[in-house]
Amino acid sequence: MAALPSLRQLRYFAAVAQELNFTRAAEICFVGQSTLSAGLKELEDVLGVRLVERDRQNVAITPIGLEILERTKTILASSQDLVEYASASGQSMAGTIRLGVIPTIAPFLLPYVLPDIREHYPDLKIALREDLTANLLARLADHQLDFALIALPYDTSGLLVKELFIDEFWLVAGENDPALKGKEIHLPTKMVERLLLLEEGHCLRDHTMQACKRSDIRNVDGMEATSLLTLLQMVESGMGIALLPEMAIKGGLLNGTTLVARQLAPPAPNRVIALVARASTAHLEEFQVLAESIESRFKSNPKVSRATRKGAQKV
Repeated sequence: MAALPSLRQLRYFAAVAQELNFTRAAEICFVGQSTLSAGLKELEDVLGVRLVERDRQNVAITPIGLEILERTKTILASSQDLVEYASASGQSMAGTIRLGVIPTIAPFLLPYVLPDIREHYPDLKIALREDLTANLLARLADHQLDFALIALPYDTSGLLVKELFIDEFWLVAGENDPALKGKEIHLPTKMVERLLLLEEGHCLRDHTMQACKRSDIRNVDGMEATSLLTLLQMVESGMGIALLPEMAIKGGLLNGTTLVARQLAPPAPNRVIALVARASTAHLEEFQVLAESIESRFKSNPKVSRATRKGAQKV
């Protein structure tokens, strides 16, 4: 049988890829540089490919090395999940869960969910990280997070996914804006040209363009908002209009502004709020409990949303 790479060798490779520096990679692996270099060479010999190119000034990962790196991260994360699963045996709903949440969800949903978790599961602690979807999923793959609360559609290939509920988009504009006139609000071409967007990297930007069936919307004068609050300020200053999630509207995002939010005519554009985890997660019970808590709070709290809901997808 062919020789197999060890977790130690894979960990050395992942460290070099992360740091692109052998000295720093050796430090985070708590070994000497010669030991790390020898382990990486052993890995290359086992696999029969060159993973790293280096000279006196630069370190680079080869094209095949980049492909192997993604598999390496999955293997290391799965091995850590295995250890956590064994250590947590008989100690469910205890310890710390690392949860990532995107900025357009965190302030409008978590204040209603986390108190319930603390009340019913006092031994379970949730450490939060707010970031963009791509960064959260990268941290999830690297075992820096246990779960991520994100909005779909988004590529979640290979992940455990629990769809929780639908969050519709509402149109937000100044009180006297022509876009708000009429009994039903649609998104004609002229209105789309006035839509303001978050900067690239925010999934809400992509969802807005998908809702408009456009991929080429550009903000006025190239200006793009870095947050929902900045986006509101741009709308309030008369620069344009925006599509915002219903949970943000119901959560009081417009409080203190002169802006008005209106529902769009059906079928209204929407996003699907989902909880995701690695398929190998050692915290499946916590995953299910957190998902159920979010669903329950969503259905019972009118501040989070109204009657339009979607049942959860079984996983």
